[in-house]
Amino acid sequence: MKANKFWAWLVFALGAAYFIVPLLATFEFSLRMRRGTYSFDAYASVFADPAFAASFSYSVVIGLVTIAVGILVVVPAVYFVRLRMPWLRPFMEFITLLPLVIPALVLVYGYIRLYNSSSIIPFTGSALGTDILLTGAYVTLALPYMYRAVDNGMRTIDIATLTEAAQIMGANQAQIVAQIILPNILVAILSGAFLTFAIVIGEFTIASLLNRPAFGPYLVGIGTNRAYEPAALAIISFIITWGAMGMINVLGRFAPHTSARTD
Repeated sequence: MKANKFWAWLVFALGAAYFIVPLLATFEFSLRMRRGTYSFDAYASVFADPAFAASFSYSVVIGLVTIAVGILVVVPAVYFVRLRMPWLRPFMEFITLLPLVIPALVLVYGYIRLYNSSSIIPFTGSALGTDILLTGAYVTLALPYMYRAVDNGMRTIDIATLTEAAQIMGANQAQIVAQIILPNILVAILSGAFLTFAIVIGEFTIASLLNRPAFGPYLVGIGTNRAYEPAALAIISFIITWGAMGMINVLGRFAPHTSARTD
């Protein structure tokens, strides 16, 4: 037993070092902007850059809109499939896994080809239209995570009984989803929302090819002519991403631990 524990801890330590050592090296390098001493000058330079605030604010807004659209699409779809059409669940599983298989580069070229300024729906003909197209692309990218978060949340409640009780009280379908189902899976929805936000903040390919001022292209662009600021931005991005992951872990503690069979 002691030998097993030793090897288990050794593997854990090696795995942790694989992730932590490069991160510590990046953080240490980001502090060396001032010669001969450690300082946070690189971080001050990043935060003083107007492009940083503009790109980060843009990605935050796009991320919030993406989360809202994803919730409006996924929650009713999962609810009706689980309640009325359970035979569609394998098809839904397959469809929601496609964004993990289809590269973002292929996805954005398909969008540009279909919705360019010369097509029937010229989304790329204006800034607003391109923002809508970018939001739709991000909803697609986040679909595997949002769908599974919501689906797992609905596994923990008896949606058939809740729906029947609400209908007896005179509620319509929209009221059932918004006032009964949504509050009961709020923790699961927030988990999917934080994952979506992390994806939007770090995404580069789609935003770059659609020529939008997002945070991902800013991260790549600033690394072309500076040395220490990209390292500082990498640490900032890591904190934002893992902050979202940490919130998922915290919210998971408040999720219901009882499961109702609704399959």
